[in-house]
Amino acid sequence: MLKLCGLRGWYPGLIMAIAFFQFIPLGVLVPARCSAEHLYALNLYAGRLTSNHWEEFFSSELDFRDSYLVTAALARRIGAYEDKASFEIEGQIVKHFNVQTHWELNALIVARWEAFWWDDVLDTSVAFGLGPSYAADEPEIETEIYGDTSQFMIYWMLELALGLPDYPRVALIARIHHRSDAFGLIADEGGSNALAFGLKWRF
Repeated sequence: MLKLCGLRGWYPGLIMAIAFFQFIPLGVLVPARCSAEHLYALNLYAGRLTSNHWEEFFSSELDFRDSYLVTAALARRIGAYEDKASFEIEGQIVKHFNVQTHWELNALIVARWEAFWWDDVLDTSVAFGLGPSYAADEPEIETEIYGDTSQFMIYWMLELALGLPDYPRVALIARIHHRSDAFGLIADEGGSNALAFGLKWRF
């Protein structure tokens, strides 16, 4: 059963969006009271831009560019599916350095899988988030790679979080930080990928 943390019937659009993106039937969505403990998470991470497509992160040597980013991201847990998965909303502020120097803003809905058999030894979760992205200037790395880009893009991230069960508030995170033209739906060209590492603090 999917539990909604702190949400009432006044926000049906968000419920429908979660159900659509996660392919969960609307019939299993019911309002529920959730513990206020650890509803929020602050994610702080730094990364380096690459010339690679995202799928090459799993099969090829990464070609790093001389451009970096730091991100502060605040997430709020909005629901859970049994003890196996949870759902979040997240807002990001990103600052680029060196080749690129612009600011970037991202907003996303996140689905997180939390049930792994080794969690008693190493607390593990894997998350995927999707939403809009805005860059204050046209990113130079994206123009160099693709010849053109756009300030508005689709953003998604893939995260691996690892923590110790005795310290549930803190986790190490690794993320793929991705801007995409959404197969030409948002822009004709553009996009970027960064590999990032950081910390998650739950509160």
